[in-house]
Amino acid sequence: MTLASALLLGVYDVAKKKALANNDIYYILLVATGLTTLFLCPFLKLGPGIAYAKLTLKAVLVTTSWVAGMYALKLLPITTVSTLKASRPMFVVLFSILLFGERLNWIQWAGVVVVLLALYLLSRSSNKEGIKLTSSKGFWCMLLSILAGVASALYDKYIIKDMEPLFVQSWGNLFITLILAAIVLFKSLKAGENRPHFTWDWLLLLIAVFITAADALYFFALKQPDAMLSVVSLIRRSSVLVTFVLGAILFKEKNLRSKSLVMLVLCCGIVLLMYGSM
Repeated sequence: MTLASALLLGVYDVAKKKALANNDIYYILLVATGLTTLFLCPFLKLGPGIAYAKLTLKAVLVTTSWVAGMYALKLLPITTVSTLKASRPMFVVLFSILLFGERLNWIQWAGVVVVLLALYLLSRSSNKEGIKLTSSKGFWCMLLSILAGVASALYDKYIIKDMEPLFVQSWGNLFITLILAAIVLFKSLKAGENRPHFTWDWLLLLIAVFITAADALYFFALKQPDAMLSVVSLIRRSSVLVTFVLGAILFKEKNLRSKSLVMLVLCCGIVLLMYGSM
């Protein structure tokens, strides 16, 4: 189930990149998330008021991550975005140190060093494409997306203790939809006649199906009696490999040999991080 979730997540990112050719970032996210909310509406059950307050904060974090990630997809090659996204487990470890006072063993430190080396190699590789990562808006958008996504994942560990996964998923998507609808309305009123026009694209339906199924499979995998969170998370993060390969094929991007080497080095670092956590 986790492998299927990773495959769907990888295709989901590629579909978002393709959809950017026809529609504005906010239209894509609003329609796809709205459709996902419709799929999950049978699970919209009433709960305590504090639960909705907690899920509102989660919705803000997720919306920030998704919007920033879409800007990164628009501004950077998808192979570069997928490589950057693969570094996310390192940020989870670093956040755990800052927030929970955790200490790393030597294997985890080795993993951090390898990931940082991979990011350095990626910056050198991007220079060959005329992209200077540290001065690229796309890079900073991707960094914001990663940090907001990590914060959301850590926050999930806190709120999931008192709520059912499908309760979190259904209400969380509803609140994200409402936030995105408010943003789209504000931008439309501000832009007036110059606002971007929406064009229906069947990719939007596919995006909604992919993310709904991927998250559902992930939750079902976690509910298995013998499921280990570290292993499930590592397999799910392998979605970046699917995105990298499909992106390279569909978008015919350049400099793939050096990026493939960077991805290999980065994956070795992530494996060290996860192995040191087991």
